Amino acid sequence: MTERLVPGDTAPAFSLPNADGGTTALQDFTGQNVVVYFYPAAATPGCTKEACDFRDNLASLKSAGYQVLGISPDPVAKLAKFAAKEELTFPLLSDEDHAVADAYAAWGEKKNYGNTYQGLIRSTIVVDGGGKVALAQYNVRATGHVAKLRRDLKIDA
Repeated sequence: MTERLVPGDTAPAFSLPNADGGTTALQDFTGQNVVVYFYPAAATPGCTKEACDFRDNLASLKSAGYQVLGISPDPVAKLAKFAAKEELTFPLLSDEDHAVADAYAAWGEKKNYGNTYQGLIRSTIVVDGGGKVALAQYNVRATGHVAKLRRDLKIDA
C-alpha cells in the first residue's frame, strides 16, 4: 500500500474511463478544486447513501468552487446503471485495476467480520487548482461524510 497522502503532496495524475463512455483526467480540472472520493462498490447501501449525499450537495459544493469525482473499482457499465438509477450528475470513474486507488493510498488491508482482505478504503482527497492535496481523509463513514467534509471545507449550507 502506498503511503497516505497529506496536504501539500502533489496529487497523483490519473485518466480513467467514466460512466458516460468517455475519459476523465485530473488535469481536466487544472485551476479548479476537486473532491476525489473513493468508494468500494456502486449500488450498495453505504455507497449509494454517500453518492446521493454528494448529489444532493453538489450545487453548494460547486458554488464554493469544488468539482466532484467518484472513483470505484466497478466496471463502466455498472457505473452507468448506478448513475442513471440514482440521478448522479457528477462523473463516476472506473478504476478496475485499482491503480489510481493504490496511488492515492485508498487501496489496502481491510477487516470485516473477522476476515482480512485487500480492498478499497473509503477515502476522500481534495485537490486544489494547482494539483496539490488540500485535504486527505481515509476510512471515512458513508453516512454523514459529506456534511463533515462541508464543515472541514467551511462551506455553508
